[in-house]
Amino acid sequence: MSKTAVGLFEKPGSVDEVVRELTASGIPQKDVRVLGEPREMAGSGMMSTPRTDFEVDLIRELRTIGAADADAEAYVRGVRRGGVMVFATGSPEKADAAAEIMNHHCAVEIEELIASVPHLPSTVCDDVAPARDGSVQVGRVRSPGAGARLFVW
Repeated sequence: MSKTAVGLFEKPGSVDEVVRELTASGIPQKDVRVLGEPREMAGSGMMSTPRTDFEVDLIRELRTIGAADADAEAYVRGVRRGGVMVFATGSPEKADAAAEIMNHHCAVEIEELIASVPHLPSTVCDDVAPARDGSVQVGRVRSPGAGARLFVW
């Protein structure tokens, strides 16, 4: 069973150090991927909007590894704002170590991005907030107080 550690970083300059530490910890370079919004986005077809294609592909990839819709959209918002994502896939031990390294370098708390989205009031039950435990989700392992996420797929 593979695990993937995912971290979003606000400062693109810090990502080089994260990658260096990941590879120094024994994670092969081929299992580490860095993803930021491409500077030049060529369309994939006549009716293509390059930015939309990029975002749809990223959401699809995040859902494939177990991210909830709200989390996937928060990651896209983070990248849209200039953030850079780092993915490290491997054995459970390697992915856990990768998450620790990412958190050491201040991976963004996705809940902060989710909370920054304005919510319109519902016409039914406006005054009742839905019960939600942000630390439990199928396909995701979450450590409270840590920005990097671990996805099991």
